[in-house]
Amino acid sequence: MKTSPAFICAVFTALAVVASFLPAVAEPESGRCAALAPPKGVVIKASSVSQLRDAVKKCPAGGTILLANGTYDLVGANLMFRTPGVTLRSASGDREAVVLDGHYQGAELIQIFASDVTIVDLTLKRAYYHPVHVMSSPDSDTLHTRIYNVHIVDPGEQAIKINSTVSGHYTDDGLIACSHLELTQAGRPRIRHSCYTGGVDAHDSRGWLVRDNVIEGFWCPQGLSEHAIHFWRNSRDTTVERNTLLNNARGIGFGMMRSEKHRLYADTKEKGSADHLGGIIRNNFVCADEKGLFDSEYGFDCGISLWQSKGARVLHNTVFSGDPARSFASIEWRFPITDLTLANNLANIGMQQRDGARAVTSGNVTGAKSAWFLNPSYGDLHLSPLAVSEVRPVVTRPDARDDIDGTARIPGNLSYPGADSCAAGVGLPQR
Repeated sequence: MKTSPAFICAVFTALAVVASFLPAVAEPESGRCAALAPPKGVVIKASSVSQLRDAVKKCPAGGTILLANGTYDLVGANLMFRTPGVTLRSASGDREAVVLDGHYQGAELIQIFASDVTIVDLTLKRAYYHPVHVMSSPDSDTLHTRIYNVHIVDPGEQAIKINSTVSGHYTDDGLIACSHLELTQAGRPRIRHSCYTGGVDAHDSRGWLVRDNVIEGFWCPQGLSEHAIHFWRNSRDTTVERNTLLNNARGIGFGMMRSEKHRLYADTKEKGSADHLGGIIRNNFVCADEKGLFDSEYGFDCGISLWQSKGARVLHNTVFSGDPARSFASIEWRFPITDLTLANNLANIGMQQRDGARAVTSGNVTGAKSAWFLNPSYGDLHLSPLAVSEVRPVVTRPDARDDIDGTARIPGNLSYPGADSCAAGVGLPQR
């Protein structure tokens, strides 16, 4: 029997209804976030900080370090990965059962200087600067980093920092997936330098995929935080998809300023011609509903920002603010060099074009009602059945073939604007 698109959509949205009664950070298992394959090659087991530090130094290329359940107090200790192909993971596969805690005394917890390093199934908390820092080395690029099913709590600055540290060598083609990055009330007073914090912050980096993550809480009472996900300083070809971003002062950012001292690509005409080139932002939920965020100095600044960004596509994202009066924009694009595509996005606050930026726009809706969503107060922006009678379907683009749940959209057929392709219990719209 052939399964209809409407039936598939109904199954996904029924699961979404159930999930709406769970905490906002609940992550249902799916094929996109399945456990990684068991380790191959040399396996080194560690159950203490001294064993862990020794294993990081001695693990050969292609080897795996397996951590026993417990809390590892990395007080002033940085784990430096300089051997390619090494994996650090919990033996149990339970990311909450293995905790690396810096107690704000170590500058960083994990530093990656080699290619093909994987960090998986761990919790990292309370680094003075960055719990994870991916950097290039004096001899080579750092490629294919994987950060998967990692829980990062209360970084002192950005949770994951990615940047070149040596001219001519870069940090490309990485993956951040199925992870949970958060700044809590307990950690917020530890942020310094006018709220210099954020989720993922990358410079000079090409080809990263950031998908299926929950990132929340990056804001301060005073000062404006960095974005939940930010690629700039001449980054390019970034894909950001199917993330849930909850109560961050700024959601997703491509670009910021002209970066003439940063990376030059062979196919660009001049150094610093754009701060982010290409890339796609699609099928993300960006939600703000916390009173503390709205009462902060800057409130909810923006869901998606594109400054000095050329060639990006922003497709089928949903942005919702619980207090539009304390929110600047759902999507903003700024500065003359910015030239992009904005299509089929859904928001309850307006979009902002600024300072001569250009965009091709189609199918965007900025007058959404809270009743169109299942449970916006918990970050669940799946469409409700009430949305069907009021939301006009849009034509699906070939570069947005599925939605935030993995439900298939058929290019050329109709779907709803925003990250959710179909309303709960209703099915796909028909032509």
